[in-house]
Amino acid sequence: MVQALAHGLPGALGALCEVLGVPQDKAKDKEGKSLIQLFCKPRPKNSKLRRATSKTHPEEWRRFVAYAGLDIEAMREVYKRLPKWNYQGTELALWHRDQQINDRGVCMDVQLAQAAIEAVDLEQKRLAKRTQVMTDGEVQAATQRDAMLKHIVESYGVELPDMQRSTLERRMADPDFPSAVKELLAIRLQASTTSTSKYKSLMKGVSSDGRLRGTLQFCGASRTGRWAGRLFQPQNLPRPSLEQEQIDEGIEALKAGCADLLFDNIMELTSSALRGCIMAPEGKKLVVSDLSNIEGRKLAWLAGEQWKLDAFREYDEGTGHDLYKLAYARAFNISPDDVDKYQRQIGKVMELGLGFGGGVAAFLTFALVYGLDLDELANAALPNIPRDVIREAKSWYDESVKRKSTYGLSERVFIACDSLKRLWRRAHPATCDFWYELERTVRAAIATPQKTLYCGYLKIRRDGAWLRIQLPSGRALCYPSPSIEKGNITYQGINSYSRKWQRLKTYGGKLVENVTQAAARDVLAGNMPLIEDAGYSIVLTVHDEVICEAPDTDDFNDEALSALLSTNPEWAPDIPLNAGGFEAYHYRKD
Repeated sequence: MVQALAHGLPGALGALCEVLGVPQDKAKDKEGKSLIQLFCKPRPKNSKLRRATSKTHPEEWRRFVAYAGLDIEAMREVYKRLPKWNYQGTELALWHRDQQINDRGVCMDVQLAQAAIEAVDLEQKRLAKRTQVMTDGEVQAATQRDAMLKHIVESYGVELPDMQRSTLERRMADPDFPSAVKELLAIRLQASTTSTSKYKSLMKGVSSDGRLRGTLQFCGASRTGRWAGRLFQPQNLPRPSLEQEQIDEGIEALKAGCADLLFDNIMELTSSALRGCIMAPEGKKLVVSDLSNIEGRKLAWLAGEQWKLDAFREYDEGTGHDLYKLAYARAFNISPDDVDKYQRQIGKVMELGLGFGGGVAAFLTFALVYGLDLDELANAALPNIPRDVIREAKSWYDESVKRKSTYGLSERVFIACDSLKRLWRRAHPATCDFWYELERTVRAAIATPQKTLYCGYLKIRRDGAWLRIQLPSGRALCYPSPSIEKGNITYQGINSYSRKWQRLKTYGGKLVENVTQAAARDVLAGNMPLIEDAGYSIVLTVHDEVICEAPDTDDFNDEALSALLSTNPEWAPDIPLNAGGFEAYHYRKD
């Protein structure tokens, strides 16, 4: 499984047999899943049979044993066909370390998780009852989407295109919106908070010693090699909407069973408190550190955006400006000292959303994440944007109208967002060149097999059915069955939405995103041995952050951990790296 994932292939044996063309008589038996369900899964509570065995189901057991043998044969056939580029040397040693981390597990506050589950169950019942009262019984629970939409349009004449959070929040912000509908939508938002289900996943997986194991999947994030979350998905915890002091008070209130007396929105509290379930065991503390803007630094380094590398170094030394302020300042040709708090937020969204060839859609995604009011953004930005940029943005808006791809934005807001994209690109010429140069090189490599081509620090080569982009670390990003179809670069991969194996398109900006994230992963992964050799026990990684358990003494601290995490690798001695973190007994969003 891991060997397959490390090369951009599916991890499931059945899917892998199909992708690699394993003969049917040697492939995984598809009946096996039902047999596993029969013999390995706990029986329903109302079942008269405590468990299925060879004695209760002799024929099924015979097929189950045969299935196990076929699985071994299928794995042998798969192993013969799998490449080994990313499954040797330091990568193989890293997987062994990953297994040690997963076996070690992470200590969980089981009391908090159980209290949160009970509080959520009570709150769901209260919200359902309130919904029934407000709708005269037409809607039994706010989670009933179609019934809720029908009631709102029939009772209030309000039509909603969908029940997505962004849609509801926009309508609720309208001062002319009926107050009763606002309350119903507020109830809907609370009742449909899915992040609280993570508490149940946690409780199902936690061991008797209070530790949750198997939370990380090595190379689970496809070809970039990054870890993916499993069980309660620690890589995808919700961003807290409450201040940490409120969260700490809320955790104590949940455990005491009185959170409903102190907090109006229990769903918001339990969602914000999820990180607090990760805790230090007795006698230890959590030491946490996060690589600072590692993707931004890696992108600048790979692209050769020298002014930005210098800016990172100066900022780390305490002599330079905040990079988000600097992004806005360079785009608008003003001094970073004149950038106010709101303009810095615009700069932040520009930096996070536009580095990989993204346009209005990418900018919009991050603007919503960071709560930028788009009309306010247009008011703040448009007066300062050069006229030639606005003309170009207006022309693109007209074209986007024809393509029906304005994302529901007004002309004014669309032009503001597109103008910010253009200004960011003007300020990052080397980065833009890198997008196009990498795409040209990949196209050339696909057309000329068995020839190594170069793009900056990267080596690109096609051998048979594989395109490889070798990173400075020596690891390669692997793209199976590369081809140029109708002018597009394509390869075989897993569709991130359907989860099906199919032909996918890519382009320069997306390829740059892949190599940037992969190179950032290699920095963190390469420093794991240093961290553990210094006495910090890694229990979890979340994107570019490491969470460690350490003795509760001054000898172990976040400054020392950050220094270890930001150690320059041999293959990138000149990239500016920095990290920062905290010490705590419960994990939190820093």
